[in-house]
Amino acid sequence: MSVSTQTDAKNAVEAVPIRFEKTGCHGGKDQLLEAAHAAGKSETLDQYAADYPVGPHDQPQSMCPAFGSLRVGLRMERTATILSGSACCVYGLTFTSHFYGARRSVGYVPFDSETLVTGKLFEDIRESVYEQADPERYDTIIVTNLCVPTASGVPLDLLPQQINGVRIVCIDVPGFGVPTHAEAKDILAGAMLKYARTEIEQGPVSSPENRRKDKPTVTILGEVFPADPVALGMLLEPMGLACGTVVPTRQWRELYSALDGDVVAAVHPFYTASVREFQRAGRPVVGSAPVGCDGTAEWLKSVGDAMGLSSQIVGNTIDAFVPKIRAAMDAARINARLTISGYEGSELLVARLAIESGADVRYVGTACAKSAWSAPDVEWLQARGVEVKFRASLQDDLAALDEYQPDLAIGTTPLVQEAKSRGIASLYFTNLISARPLMGLLGASSIAEVINSALANRPRSDAMREFFAGVGEGDKAGIWEKQPTIKTGYRERYAKKLAKQIPQQTSTATT
Repeated sequence: MSVSTQTDAKNAVEAVPIRFEKTGCHGGKDQLLEAAHAAGKSETLDQYAADYPVGPHDQPQSMCPAFGSLRVGLRMERTATILSGSACCVYGLTFTSHFYGARRSVGYVPFDSETLVTGKLFEDIRESVYEQADPERYDTIIVTNLCVPTASGVPLDLLPQQINGVRIVCIDVPGFGVPTHAEAKDILAGAMLKYARTEIEQGPVSSPENRRKDKPTVTILGEVFPADPVALGMLLEPMGLACGTVVPTRQWRELYSALDGDVVAAVHPFYTASVREFQRAGRPVVGSAPVGCDGTAEWLKSVGDAMGLSSQIVGNTIDAFVPKIRAAMDAARINARLTISGYEGSELLVARLAIESGADVRYVGTACAKSAWSAPDVEWLQARGVEVKFRASLQDDLAALDEYQPDLAIGTTPLVQEAKSRGIASLYFTNLISARPLMGLLGASSIAEVINSALANRPRSDAMREFFAGVGEGDKAGIWEKQPTIKTGYRERYAKKLAKQIPQQTSTATT
C-alpha cells in the first residue's frame, strides 16, 4: 500500500465519530439524520433532500430503498457489489434481490460497535474492495453504505476511485435519507454517469459494442419493458432517429453511448441526479413518454423540437402512427372504473394509457416525488378530472378505494390484499403492470388485456366471498364450537398502551 493510501486510511479512522449509541438499528429517523449530519454527511443528505423532496407524506411504505440501487448494480455485467450495513438489512436486501432474479453473490462487510466507533469498519471495507478489484473479472465495484454506516459517517469517498484498473463507485443509500427504492436507482445511475462523464472529459474511452453511428440517437432514461425500446425505435425511425441506450445500463461502456445520445427521454421522471449529469454533458431532456395517442403525438413533437426537426417530418410521423395506435386501443377497450397506484414511477403513464383505452380512472398515486419531467402527464390527467397524488401513502390509496369504489384497483401488495378482501378485482402493479410494454404501438393494447382478464374473474371472486361468508374477520375469523370470550379489559389496556406509542413511532419511523 502506498504512503498516501495509508494516510487516507488513517484520516478515515479518525473521521468516524463515536456515535453508535444513537445510530444503531433501534435509532429513529430523526436521531439517524442528526448523527449523519454531525458525522460529516450533510452534503450528501442535503443533495438527496433537494433531488427527492418529501411531502405531504415523507416516506411511503415500500421496501428498503437500497433495494433499488442494489438491483441496478446486480443487473450490470462485470460488476461487483459490496454492502456495508446491519446484518438484518443485508439479509433482507439479498433475499429480495435473489427473489427478483439476481444470479450473483453480494459482498458484505459486517461490523460491530467496536469496529464502527474505532474506524476499523472503513479499513475492513477498503480491504474487501482491494481483494475484489480483479480486472479479469470486473470493470466496476459498487460500494454502498446502508443506514448505520451512513449515520456514523463511514467515509467511502476516501476509497481510491480506481484499483488495478477497476472503477470504484461509492454511494450512501440510507433509509432515513432516501424516500423510495425507485430514487435509489437514480442515486447509483447518477453516480455512474458522473464517473463515466469524467472519464470522457479526461480522454478517449472504449466504444460500446452496440453504439449507433448511422443515426442520431435518443437515450432512454428509466427502466422499461424489454419490448419498449423496439417500439420506440419504430416511432423514431421515420424521423431519421434511432433508439439509443437505456439507463440504467447493463454494461459500463453503455454509459458512454448514453452520454453520447443527442437527446435524453426521461420516461421515468424521478431520475433527478441522472438528468443533472446529462445536462452537464450538454444534452437536452424531454419528459413524458409515447403512451396512447395523445402521449405519442406530444412526445414525438418534443423530441422533434429538441432535435430541431421540421414540423412536416414530425407531423408525417404522427400521422403514420397515431391512427394505428387508435385502432389497436379501440379493439381492446376497458369498460371499468380504476384506481392506480404504485412505487415504480410509471403510474401516471399507465393511467394515461388506461384512460385512452376507455377506462374511468379517478385516482393515481405514486410514491415518487413531483418533477418537471412529470408535468406533461400531470396536466393531461388533471384536465380529465383525475386526482393525482405524489408521495402517496397506503392510507391515501385506501382512501381512494373507499371514495371511488373502483371495479378494479391496481397497486401495491397491501392495497391488493385489502381490495381482494372487499371483493374488488385487483392487480399488483410491479409484477403485472410493469411487466408489460407501455409505449407506441406495442403498448396500445397490452394493459387492456391484463385488466380485462382480471375483471372477467370477478364472478370467481364473488363465489369465494359467498363460500367463506360468515367465518369472520381478523381475530374473529374461524368456525368455533364455542364463541370466544372477549376480554374487554385487556383490550382497553392494550389500546391505551398503543395510543402512547403512536406519537413516538410516527417521529422515529424508518423503512
